[in-house]
Amino acid sequence: MTQASQARHDAPEAGLSRTNLALAFASIGVVFGDIGTSPLYAMREALHPVVAAGGDLRSAVLGVVSLLIWALILIVTLKYVVFLMRADNKGEGGILSLVVLVETLLKRKGGFVLALGMIGAAFFFGDAMITPAMSVLSAVEGLKVINPRFESYVVPLTLAVLITLFLFQYKGTAGVAALFAPVTTLWFLVIGIMGLFHIGDDVGIFLAFNPLYGVDMLFKAPGLALLVFGGVFLAVTGGEALYADMGHFGRTPIRLAWVAVVFPGLVLNYLGQGAFVIAYPHAVENPFFLMAPEWALIPLVILATAVTVIASQAVITGAFSIAQQAISLGLFPRMNITHTSETEQGQIYIGQINWLLLVGVILLVLVFQSSSNLASAYGIAVNTSMLVDTVLAVIFFWKARNWPIWVVIPAMVAIFVIEATFMAANGLKLIHGGYMPVLIGATIILMMYTWLRGRQALAAKLRRDSIELAGLLESLERRPPARVAGAAVFLQTDPIYAPSALMHNLKHNRVLHDILVFITVETTDEPRVDRDQRITAKRLPLGASACAGEVRLHGAARCAAALRACEEHGLAIDPRQASYFLGRRVIRMSARSALPFWQQRIFIMLTNQSARAIEFFRIPPDRVVELGMQMSV
Repeated sequence: MTQASQARHDAPEAGLSRTNLALAFASIGVVFGDIGTSPLYAMREALHPVVAAGGDLRSAVLGVVSLLIWALILIVTLKYVVFLMRADNKGEGGILSLVVLVETLLKRKGGFVLALGMIGAAFFFGDAMITPAMSVLSAVEGLKVINPRFESYVVPLTLAVLITLFLFQYKGTAGVAALFAPVTTLWFLVIGIMGLFHIGDDVGIFLAFNPLYGVDMLFKAPGLALLVFGGVFLAVTGGEALYADMGHFGRTPIRLAWVAVVFPGLVLNYLGQGAFVIAYPHAVENPFFLMAPEWALIPLVILATAVTVIASQAVITGAFSIAQQAISLGLFPRMNITHTSETEQGQIYIGQINWLLLVGVILLVLVFQSSSNLASAYGIAVNTSMLVDTVLAVIFFWKARNWPIWVVIPAMVAIFVIEATFMAANGLKLIHGGYMPVLIGATIILMMYTWLRGRQALAAKLRRDSIELAGLLESLERRPPARVAGAAVFLQTDPIYAPSALMHNLKHNRVLHDILVFITVETTDEPRVDRDQRITAKRLPLGASACAGEVRLHGAARCAAALRACEEHGLAIDPRQASYFLGRRVIRMSARSALPFWQQRIFIMLTNQSARAIEFFRIPPDRVVELGMQMSV
């Protein structure tokens, strides 16, 4: 459990306590960076179709600002802040927690619920590539407002910032995290003041609080309204972070930060941009930077770049967390996970994910060249994740009945219709770049499905070819082999069957150690366990012991820690002196496999990329004996 989480659990959930205020301030730097950078481009992209179509600019601006404000109210405030934050798994939020909750209520695992979780997680990775490229590009493009001659430097400078960001990921965020909250809070204050200053350009902009202006646009010109919706949706990207980070900060601090700082800052800025564009129509090209005074442009570009880096950092670390959860659920192959903080469990680094994201981000910047072009690819990934959240939430509230269903279900269905409309609008971007997140998401879904299906086929084959561990030990007890001094530790994927390393050791060496320990590490659906690992142990025939280590979904599996925890069960073993026997499987193609050839090739590729058990389970490499075998799935 992180320090922030511990503080949240030690403090009362409700009220303006000092702890809640401190956590609310901290959450501004982590949770709201993505949605906080939306004013850089949301208004501009929403107005572009209107300007191209011609017509009355004033009524169009009122319609767009109305849509922006009510999208924040309905999608972010009502759906996430009010409703979904009540759908928590013992304080934890996010799509994974929602999947677990729904599976528990439906009393079955897998199936369409897991499929929805896979879709949401896959498209989150697409968002993790697009968000850094989009955010940093839009901030650095402020240089063009300072001087048009700087346009040629935008892409190189953007790449330099992004590459530097990814190169330093391995160091973790602990050293700079203290700066996140002050910088992001300053950002919301600045954009709020900018908007407030320009509201006087046309005070009639307050009419945008009337939702009929947005509805009127939808009915009068539905085709144009769909194009506008694609830009309006950019204002709510990052809204899912409020729910995903609930376990780290708590619902009350996040709600406080949203109501007191973030929502007012965003609304004031959109109102100011709208009034400014009505008064100065030429500003439609880049209303955010153009409404800043000339003397403030350079500091504003610097501040915007810093905030976009913070927003990018948050989504990158979120990708690491999603990858870790996918590994725990068996949707991804094992990867080497580095914990970059001794006190914060959630601060991790996964090299393979980091470099894949970097390659994707660089390609996006080089292909699209500008934030306006990239806006065509932005939104679909986030929209898909939000739709998945809504579908799961409808099922949860329908089954859980912890709120009156006649209140929450109609509201969630209405939100689903709005998000589906956003999806239709984003679908219009497919041929202009929207295909990119779809391809990314589809590729990751294919990888997840292949890995899941391959592991299931492999497990079924192993069960057919294996014998039960208890029966084997009973037969060895009647006719015991030669014993040698020392302790042998065998890792099991299935606690019922004898591990392949044991069978090969008996076949080739014909000896067993005096002390035999079989360890199974399992992932629990619960977001927290009393300790980092909860151990159960039982005695087996031949004097062997079976230990089951239960780790929480975000936790790390450490074999040595599991052995030390077995001491309270009467099993005293020095992890540094034990011998660890591991089975190393080499997967080969087979015409009799349950998987088609193309899927076998993908599964073999993923298997070859999987981290070795020595590294994943933190086993001393000089104490390992690996026994290999070839097999097909």
